[in-house]
Amino acid sequence: MKIESLRDLYVDQLKDLYNAEQQLIKALPKMAKASTSEELRAAFEDHLGQTRQHAQRIETIFEQMGEKAAGKKCKAMEGLVKEGAEVMEEDMEDGIKDAAIIAAAQRVEHYEIAGYGCVKAYATRLGDENAASLLEQTLQEEKQADELLNGIAEQLNLEVPQESGQSEKKTGRAASQRKTAA
Repeated sequence: MKIESLRDLYVDQLKDLYNAEQQLIKALPKMAKASTSEELRAAFEDHLGQTRQHAQRIETIFEQMGEKAAGKKCKAMEGLVKEGAEVMEEDMEDGIKDAAIIAAAQRVEHYEIAGYGCVKAYATRLGDENAASLLEQTLQEEKQADELLNGIAEQLNLEVPQESGQSEKKTGRAASQRKTAA
């Protein structure tokens, strides 16, 4: 598709986001399964439902525009999902793995926030207030998901070792202190 107008760019970007959402619909259950924190698992499961709604909203926008709801391979999301899959395969302590999964998920959220911000601006400029409203709703949900992940990360970061071998150091120090007291 040759992009010659803002409308063409808008359609192109919507197709990209539609494919990104389809990729996430497949990736989120894997992220939930790999999470050891119940709160994190629930956040991914809840966001899966929202992600399905995001894809449906894009389908609605395409339908209202008289366009076919089709995706254009989103290579950025493909890369982000691949990075997330690599994180899930790493050998890490549970809390650290959860923190790493959150980092991967937040990269996804930030990509989506940027994408939805742009297409919402295009819809507004093109005078499609209904689409702009749908896209704003999705944008706000992506921001909320990012904030939720921030909160979970802050809690997890308090619970995991701050340095390599830190848990052994604490155990060794406690044993040394017991010997000295005896």
